[in-house]
Amino acid sequence: MKRRLAARVAGTVMLAAGTVAALTMPATATATATATETAPPASEPATLLDAMQRDLGLNRDQALQRLDQEADANRAEQQLRTSLGGTFGGAYFDPASGKLVVGVTDSAAFDAVRAAGAEPTLVDYSIEELNGVVEGLNLRSAAAPKPVSGWYADSRANSVVITTRPGSVVQAAQFVRSTGVLVDAVRVVESTEDPRTLADVIGGNAYYIGSARCSVGFSVQGGFVTAGHCGNEGETTSQPTGQFEGSSFPDNDYGWVRVGAGETPQPLVNQYNGSNVSVAGSTESAVGASICRSGSTTGWHCGSVQAKNQTVRYPQGTVTGLTRTDVCAEPGDSGGSWLSGDQAQGVTSGGSGNCSSGGTTYFQPVNEILQAYGLSLLTQ
Repeated sequence: MKRRLAARVAGTVMLAAGTVAALTMPATATATATATETAPPASEPATLLDAMQRDLGLNRDQALQRLDQEADANRAEQQLRTSLGGTFGGAYFDPASGKLVVGVTDSAAFDAVRAAGAEPTLVDYSIEELNGVVEGLNLRSAAAPKPVSGWYADSRANSVVITTRPGSVVQAAQFVRSTGVLVDAVRVVESTEDPRTLADVIGGNAYYIGSARCSVGFSVQGGFVTAGHCGNEGETTSQPTGQFEGSSFPDNDYGWVRVGAGETPQPLVNQYNGSNVSVAGSTESAVGASICRSGSTTGWHCGSVQAKNQTVRYPQGTVTGLTRTDVCAEPGDSGGSWLSGDQAQGVTSGGSGNCSSGGTTYFQPVNEILQAYGLSLLTQ
């Protein structure tokens, strides 16, 4: 189909809501998480639904209905992402309609989308093209102006969004043009985001690297996965005891720890209300789907997936391929677990804001970690 190619970056400018000061709380070793592995799993709806009602403004019936709708949407997205091939333009869950909205670059695919139970919409760019723009920006990340905090493929707007601090739109736009990417597919958005990694304390259950504290993500055969910025390969951990067998940061933000004898990984996530939620798999959720995070600094919080393939420019370096959410987090939640229903999604990387005023938080998708190290997720 024909596309109008502009010789400028799209000029949309807006302030991102709910982003505040950087997360700079110092680490402490006083809030040690209790061992929840031996506690009997509680009924999932009684705990997961409480958090969804609190954070998403739903009643119990609405939360149950949304979980069912999102499960259908996630299955449809996986099916259509494969079957539509190069015409697939991204997808997102629409809470208002309870359906998956699927972008396609060819209206001839509308019937196939509807047959899968989703709503089609005609878009200019395939997800392959948008991810190609993200990759092009990634290759020139070192040249990005300091005010630029990151970029991501926005399935709702069928564009790539670059976030930059207020007053620096022109700088960001010049950077985009210098990279040679498809500038007509890019929007520059002003944002007060100031992302920092959250390695100072904990998330999920606590573990320690010397005097620093981080969070268990998900149990795998032989240990657990977590954020890469929490420790380097060969470093040892305590509570639980183990050793980093692999770590990648920046570029990625993932690692895995092999635990010592006497430590028993369990397919559970701490909900910080005296109970655990069981992990049943790792089917990736759609943009717009609800998602919950476990962290021992701030407990259990829920929100929605905002975008995938987010690039974040931390002070320590650029990390690519993260997922963007509107869930709050604070220092020490790094490495912690992200779940949609009972499906593992990822481990906390970093973000802006806090759980008093809100913020933006990114996570490293778990399936990439499992593939990178050949690990098997423990499920129940």
